[in-house]
Amino acid sequence: MSADPAPPVPQGPTRVATIPHDDDYVAAVLPADVVRVDPGSPSPWLDVAHLEAHADEIDVLHLHTGDAGVAAVAGQCWAETVRRLGLPLVVTVHRLPPSGRGAGGALEARHDAHLEAVLSTAEVVLTLTPGAADEIAERFGRTAIVVAHPSLVVPDPDRGAERGLVGLRLGPPSPGMPDADALVRATLSGAVSGGGRLRVLAADDRWVGPVVRRLAARGELELVVHPAAELPAQLQELHVAVLPEPCGIHSRDLEVCRDVGTRVVAPTCGWFAEQWAEVVPYATDQRGRLDPLSLTGAVDVALARPMPRPADREWRAEQRSAVQQVHAAVYRQVAGDRVRG
Repeated sequence: MSADPAPPVPQGPTRVATIPHDDDYVAAVLPADVVRVDPGSPSPWLDVAHLEAHADEIDVLHLHTGDAGVAAVAGQCWAETVRRLGLPLVVTVHRLPPSGRGAGGALEARHDAHLEAVLSTAEVVLTLTPGAADEIAERFGRTAIVVAHPSLVVPDPDRGAERGLVGLRLGPPSPGMPDADALVRATLSGAVSGGGRLRVLAADDRWVGPVVRRLAARGELELVVHPAAELPAQLQELHVAVLPEPCGIHSRDLEVCRDVGTRVVAPTCGWFAEQWAEVVPYATDQRGRLDPLSLTGAVDVALARPMPRPADREWRAEQRSAVQQVHAAVYRQVAGDRVRG
């Protein structure tokens, strides 16, 4: 007597719910032939009741980690609900803060618990650099597929860059970030030493402290407060961009700089040099403590190097297509496993 044949893999587009939904990176990696389900912010798929009521409306649930709000919700209870409902979960790890090595803090502990829960539930794990994949394997016992960070912007052909112009982007205060005043002083010292000038960028006037305002009033630096959507254009005008990224993340701004042809100065803590070989590193530790002399020297070194050319658009398009193909294959696999299971 022959065995019953396996159920067929469902035909037609794969129905994918992403968390978050409205995100440039998420849009860039999704294959063209998938159907995106239930747009919304915050995502309705973070709600356990919504998961239970609508589980049959999707084939794959894809969670992108990194947002503190997501980490606060998608914990053990959420992961257990996903498992109980048999929803195929794909997780892309964008942020992997240090854990158990003195980095501490309630926020990081919560993010670590979130990662523990969702990575133990995920059928497939993705991340963006080999270093992150190695740490995921060491800390969580999961093998992650490494996919490149795709292009997010196209350079503006009418916007030029100024040789010697150094930009420092300020954001809201957060754990693991170096002190903003120390960043500004060290970057300014490097810009002056390298024969350049400093422009401080902020998408919100509330992020600009009194030290920056005094230096700007004295003409020692330029302060530009701009809409968040204009950041790529601001980065394109620079020779060097200093990225004050916290430890354990992958940098979207770094990829924008690669696209538009701006040299990057970024912390040693993390995998920024694995994202792009043109990075000049400066020293920070896992708590975000800055070595100001290291940053000053890195800016000086970066200014002595020529401005890189914008990324080749054909190569970036091929890279994006390859990343989308990986996602398409993963979605087909996990959706098929759900049917056959």
